[in-house]
Amino acid sequence: MLSVLRVHLPSDIPIVGCELTPYLLLRRPDKTVTTDDVPESAPLDGHFLRYKWYRIQSDRKVAVCSVHPSEQATLQCLGCVKAKIPVAKSYHCSPKCFSDAWQHHRVLHDHAASSVNENGNEEEEIFGRFNSTGSGVVNATLTGSASSASLTNGSTSLYPAAVTQRSGGETWFEVGRSKTYTPSADDIGHVLKFECVVVDMEMKLPVGHPNTILTSRVIPAPSPIPRRLIPVSGTDMMGQLDSDGRISSSGTFTVLSYNILSDTYASSELYSYCPSWALSWPYRRQNLLREIVGYRADIVCLQEVQNDHFEEFFAPELDKHGYQALYKRKTNEVYGGNIHTIDGCATFFRRDRFSHVKKYEVEFNKAAQSLTEVAVQTTQKKAALNRLVKDNVALIVVLEAKFSNQGADNPGKRQLLCVANTHVNVPPELKDVKIWQVHTLLKGLEKIAASADIPMLVCGDFNSGPGSAPHSLLAMGKVDPLHPELLVDPLAILRPHSKLTHQLPLVSAYSPFARGVGLGLEHQRRKMDITTNEPLFTNCTRDFIGTLDYIFYTADSLTVEALLELLDEDSLRKDTALPSPEWSSDHIALLAEFRFQTRPRR
Repeated sequence: MLSVLRVHLPSDIPIVGCELTPYLLLRRPDKTVTTDDVPESAPLDGHFLRYKWYRIQSDRKVAVCSVHPSEQATLQCLGCVKAKIPVAKSYHCSPKCFSDAWQHHRVLHDHAASSVNENGNEEEEIFGRFNSTGSGVVNATLTGSASSASLTNGSTSLYPAAVTQRSGGETWFEVGRSKTYTPSADDIGHVLKFECVVVDMEMKLPVGHPNTILTSRVIPAPSPIPRRLIPVSGTDMMGQLDSDGRISSSGTFTVLSYNILSDTYASSELYSYCPSWALSWPYRRQNLLREIVGYRADIVCLQEVQNDHFEEFFAPELDKHGYQALYKRKTNEVYGGNIHTIDGCATFFRRDRFSHVKKYEVEFNKAAQSLTEVAVQTTQKKAALNRLVKDNVALIVVLEAKFSNQGADNPGKRQLLCVANTHVNVPPELKDVKIWQVHTLLKGLEKIAASADIPMLVCGDFNSGPGSAPHSLLAMGKVDPLHPELLVDPLAILRPHSKLTHQLPLVSAYSPFARGVGLGLEHQRRKMDITTNEPLFTNCTRDFIGTLDYIFYTADSLTVEALLELLDEDSLRKDTALPSPEWSSDHIALLAEFRFQTRPRR
């Protein structure tokens, strides 16, 4: 007979919005073991599995700490309550917790501050009033009623939650009837219970005892302070909010570039400082999706997108938000893992803003084969390929804008845009390979530019810092022959150095922050390296902090209107690096708003 051998949950802490999928080990009637589901629609030897989820609600309401979500809150920031900041952000587990987090927490107050400042006892409002036990005044807003709850679980239809039993000051509400369950805001602070039982198909009655497992308390999904779009074009207004809340202005569009950190690379050994639940893919994918969708960019360039995650998650989820998806998976000559988990570059664009014209796929492995055929001696070919072949790719997409700022002077003129998306994932010591890959990409873009008068964007993670040879090639159009990185060239593929040039008028999108004046821009300027006109960092881990990601644009055809504000130490929690519960990649997203330049008629 069918029996359940083991039940466990892969994540130790349930988070709002992150699907819970229990792991079940079953024994079939033939004594073989399986992890396959046995639903009522496909019974096995007259038996199937029935699932139920319960929310266990205690008469004593519980709030959780906003900094340490696995801890119960003991005090509440009354300043947050007064400023109408989301209540979940106001709770802390101890005075020390609140004090340590104050530099970050005060930014919440700054963002929520109204134009009219109210006088009062600021210290009392901020820290709350402590009673004799040292606990703060906690105004928990967690509801103990599920009378209005209607929950969706897997493919199960909506149905109202039902009270199943009550004992010892606890009430069990049935909240789900499928194998998976996604915690909601109603579950915050409560323990969930999963129940699995074998059921006789004919009698519809349970056979044997149910297998159950309890979770820890459900915690809210941590949410970082929203990053604002800062105008840099000298205008006071940066466009209007359209009907869905997206920043838009006639003739402008926004572009996002983001290395989202592939799950393959997100190991607990490498990112030991990040809580395991925040490093898990079920949590990170939801947090990343919320962040990406929240930017409402017209064009989205993502790097380190696993093949299976693109097909099963990002493409269908972003399709719901009006995006068309294009993808280029890395080649697998070096990669030895599962072909479905190899990562690549994904480019999305809003169907109401752009249409797809053409796609080019660049495989640097093929370019390496061609190079070694003509430029490397036969005895060195194998060694050359071992050095050059790194499976990296670039995805180049030509789009046509469905909007225009050309005006009446150019009626019917097609406004094209070329967007390159790449990830130059090369070991640091192979400096020649990085330069060669960037140069190869730029030469390909030059050919496209020669065939059409088309604005260009070059986005991605280049794994090269400001001032490096690849960055110089991108930003300056050439590399100084005396640049020290050119000394690393065992295959002589960079010689003569005079060939390391291109004619594209590329400028880094974030450079206006380094030149800007004014209150908003001055604050951003402090986050820039004014010697290179690049952000101080786009990647921040315990072992490395620096800039690796860029958005370049052709300055003769595009103008930067606004930029997404950069993160700084105040934006990251004290003593933490990325990824973190708030930010689910070790990189930060870059976003720029552009305007097509109106060119005079010839």
